[in-house]
Amino acid sequence: MQNIAVVTGASSGIGAATARRLASEGFHVVAAARRADRLAALVKEIGSAATAVECDVTSDESVAALTSAVADLGGPVTLLVNNAGGAQGLDPVESGAVADWQWMYDVNVLGSLRVTQALLPALVASGAGTIVTVGSTAAFTVYEGGGGYTAAKHAQTALVGTLRLELAGKPVRVIEVDPGMVRTDEFSLKRFGGDQARADAIYEGVREPLVADDIADIIAYAATRPQHVNLDRIVVRPIAQAAQHKVHREK
Repeated sequence: MQNIAVVTGASSGIGAATARRLASEGFHVVAAARRADRLAALVKEIGSAATAVECDVTSDESVAALTSAVADLGGPVTLLVNNAGGAQGLDPVESGAVADWQWMYDVNVLGSLRVTQALLPALVASGAGTIVTVGSTAAFTVYEGGGGYTAAKHAQTALVGTLRLELAGKPVRVIEVDPGMVRTDEFSLKRFGGDQARADAIYEGVREPLVADDIADIIAYAATRPQHVNLDRIVVRPIAQAAQHKVHREK
């Protein structure tokens, strides 16, 4: 059996691109997400090097079922990509919906925690495990209207950093990939409740924002370095974005 890579949030965007890329790198990919129909289409595209597992990272029971499905494959689990996440709303702190903040914390932070805890024994047992968590530049920079998302991503990076300290001496690398402006089909659209015009405005005038394949390429690169090489944190932005608040837009 090939080495197994588990990718959460694999039904679209960065997760789907990562599943495709890792399969091409020789992994058997477990594509995990809530939308079974999209997973089925992805696995059909990839072929025998992928397995679809319906999973909601906000549910303990669902993550337990994912762990069981991975174990049933019988191969060594050498890679976990914690990609499931997202943002809701762009409201100031004074009017931000508590439900939005709670959802962002549960998906980005507790989702990463649940899946990491569930698969860590298998990653250690493989003797050469790697955990890649997809964060954001919001993990270290705040901005107006982004309080809930930046709070969640700051917490996620704290989880990752703590885990790296706690796993020192064990055969598991802990890597964080923090993208800036990435244009995918759904991230901004979901953030703005399906408002396509508001979603499109985020990227207006930006020449060549990053796309999902760019991040998948970086994840694959980090995960396929020699096992003694740990790329602790990779920050990646399009050339048009010098900082969170500094984006060149062509007129």
